[in-house]
Amino acid sequence: MAKIVTLGEIMLRLKSPSFERLFQSPVLEATFGGGEANVAVSLAVLGMDSRYVTVVPDNSIGQACINEIRKYGVDTSRIVRKKDGRLGIYFLETGSCGRPSVVVYDREQSCISQTVPADFDWEKIFADGSWFHVTGITPAISQNAADFCLQAVEQAKKRGLTVSVDLNYRKKLWNYGKTAVQVMTELVGCADVLVANEEDIQKSLGIELHSVDVAKGNLDTSSYKLLAESVKKQFPNIGVVAITLRESFSADKNGWSAILCGKSGFYSSKKYFVEDIVDRVGAGDAFAAGLIFALHEFSGDEQKALEFAVACSCLKHTIPGDFNLVRKEEVLSLMKGDSSGRVQR
Repeated sequence: MAKIVTLGEIMLRLKSPSFERLFQSPVLEATFGGGEANVAVSLAVLGMDSRYVTVVPDNSIGQACINEIRKYGVDTSRIVRKKDGRLGIYFLETGSCGRPSVVVYDREQSCISQTVPADFDWEKIFADGSWFHVTGITPAISQNAADFCLQAVEQAKKRGLTVSVDLNYRKKLWNYGKTAVQVMTELVGCADVLVANEEDIQKSLGIELHSVDVAKGNLDTSSYKLLAESVKKQFPNIGVVAITLRESFSADKNGWSAILCGKSGFYSSKKYFVEDIVDRVGAGDAFAAGLIFALHEFSGDEQKALEFAVACSCLKHTIPGDFNLVRKEEVLSLMKGDSSGRVQR
């Protein structure tokens, strides 16, 4: 079975209960989450063999983090433990109606931000690996992190792994002197598969498409086709570009679909209207995991892979926490049109 390797920062996630403002009551829900960890967990739950690589403090918090990932069947044997540094934290306040969700980062001096490429044993990390996945979040936290992410994709390519990159632009993180375009264009130069939304492409790769407005609904699919084609023209190494399309009518109600410009053509997915959203954090990671899984599972059927990825991430909106804990059978059921929510007995 193909082994998917992911690398990136994981954080302690502290969320206000339900739809409360942060510290409205003296309670925060503690879980863990991070883009690359979310992908590894989702793949494991779907039935693939996944390995997650990160750096955590050598203390009880770091161990709890490892335990949480491992319980889903993810290989955590290559996680690095450090005595210096800390686990980053992010605070989440879930929005409702016209009030947006808010994320506050507290991740300065985290273990992984201080880690250098020499701290990783690439030979062991990529042993028996067939696919490597990384996002644009980790290279945004420090120059050290950007350096080891670039070396990681180079080492993966050297060993013949397929490389996927989810751009995941986070404007609050790019503060150490380099721009996202400077770092991510180099990283994407090693990619075979690119996952993004429209803002990610414009902010991380500097490829502008002025007819796209990320703050409005009613998205024009033809504009995204042009955007995907522009990416492939600038980066001929990329075989597949998948772009998620979110129509934000409110914090609780979104339209969700995607397009894919692949090796065999251009495809648009079914559109889902997601109402009464439980938790949208991690939906993009669920899409990336669903796409990786489906490209393996359906022998390169790009239309079916796209539909699976969109359905997979649609279901993530119903699950609290960063991790998408849906099984393959549940995704296939939604793809067939079963969205009644009837009790399964």
